[in-house]
Amino acid sequence: MLAYLFVLLAIAVRFLPFAGPLNFLPHAWHFTPVGASLLFFGARGSRRQMWIPFVLFGAADVVLTKFVYAYALSWDQLITWAWYAAMLWLGSAMLRKNAGPVRVVGAALASSVSFFLLSNFAVWAAWPDMYPRTLTGLMMSYTAGIPFFSGTVESDLFFSIAFFGTPVFLHALSGWMRKSAGNDIAAA
Repeated sequence: MLAYLFVLLAIAVRFLPFAGPLNFLPHAWHFTPVGASLLFFGARGSRRQMWIPFVLFGAADVVLTKFVYAYALSWDQLITWAWYAAMLWLGSAMLRKNAGPVRVVGAALASSVSFFLLSNFAVWAAWPDMYPRTLTGLMMSYTAGIPFFSGTVESDLFFSIAFFGTPVFLHALSGWMRKSAGNDIAAA
């Protein structure tokens, strides 16, 4: 259930407007739970239903691109969708059996780095009006993405730790409450 809840939270956050000097951004500097929710769903969601977050994020992309940003859909969106599938797979392959802190942090960092590399490459390759199709143009694309990269890393780390820590916290809380209730019954 948490896996679905975290995916819905990540999609909702993408639609929230960012109020501030950069109010054209739908979310503050890429600080979203997208990567973490995909990793968590891959690790804890049903393998037979991994298509659900994939389709939900894809549909959200179409709505955001066409109706919120008023941009044309282009082939570079396929790169983002492939990244969604890769993060679901990474969560399933790396975190399903062992989601210790080191693995969660490693997967979160892999999520951030892979998104940075793939998305900036896709922008460079798909939009020749933005950057020249040269090595210098590619480096310009990566350089332009650096301010957003820190937000991506921070959010992937923060939300991955929060999402994977939530079941641990709830389990500990449940045990504490059972113990507390048992002590109350014994004292009565």
